[in-house]
Amino acid sequence: MSTAFLSDLRNQTVAELVTAAQAGDRLAFGELFDRYRPQVIGLAIRRLGSVDEAEELAQDVFVQAMQKIDQLRVPEAFGGWVRQIVHRMAINRFTRRPRAVACDPVTLDATCFDSGTPEDVAIDRENAAYIHEGLGRLGDMDRQTLEAFYLDGQSLIEMSDAFDAPVGTIKRRLHVARKRLAKELDVLQAV
Repeated sequence: MSTAFLSDLRNQTVAELVTAAQAGDRLAFGELFDRYRPQVIGLAIRRLGSVDEAEELAQDVFVQAMQKIDQLRVPEAFGGWVRQIVHRMAINRFTRRPRAVACDPVTLDATCFDSGTPEDVAIDRENAAYIHEGLGRLGDMDRQTLEAFYLDGQSLIEMSDAFDAPVGTIKRRLHVARKRLAKELDVLQAV
């Protein structure tokens, strides 16, 4: 692109740029973006209180403006039209984002996952190995049923589909498999 062409774009009025953008001229819309981006971000920061969210909102605003520019009847009103889009989208974003919850440090410590001491980690690994050994001693159907439910996180319905059996049968298999695993673990513990 020549610098004369870009200079010509910069010298056009907002109404001329909007008319060109409505006719499909992406460069004209790019110039509108360049002109109005600082205002849109400033307004979004005032609405949302976060520069990162404002940057994100600005992108969304210009995408929507580009998609709906044909609906703008008065090209000279582009600035006000874009500000209305910012206001509306900022309100939507503000009402849909999760609320920040204040929490005192004691409660936060109590609810955070703590991997524990190295001794706790070693005991957890030992228990996991113990359970896996017990699973290995089960029959194929019992082991597959327990692994599907507990290790793979499948629901009863998913298991019903995978095993081609009714949900009631899957429940019974889980119950029986749990009992058999408990017996195997008792045997292993006795050894």
